[in-house]
Amino acid sequence: MEITEILRQGIITERSVKLQEQNQYTFEVALKANKIDVRRAVETLFKVKVISVNTIRMPGKAKMMRRRGAAPRPIEPREWKKAIVTLAEGQTIDALKA
Repeated sequence: MEITEILRQGIITERSVKLQEQNQYTFEVALKANKIDVRRAVETLFKVKVISVNTIRMPGKAKMMRRRGAAPRPIEPREWKKAIVTLAEGQTIDALKA
């Protein structure tokens, strides 16, 4: 898997901004990416030293599709994967600073 395919986007929420104070950054990653892939991608793209990586599979939300003249039907929920990356002391990723 290519390095550019592993990291999808950075996640900016209240919790992720609070984690940035502890030098941890949150990314949405590819479902097939493992911790080693995420570590290599962050280290090469942002030129930082990664100490640890935690990954979480997030369940998709159930949604209903409604159309005029047709019965509502459920849409298959899409799950995604989140990675929380801890960097070495004194290093930051400026692209994700809020």
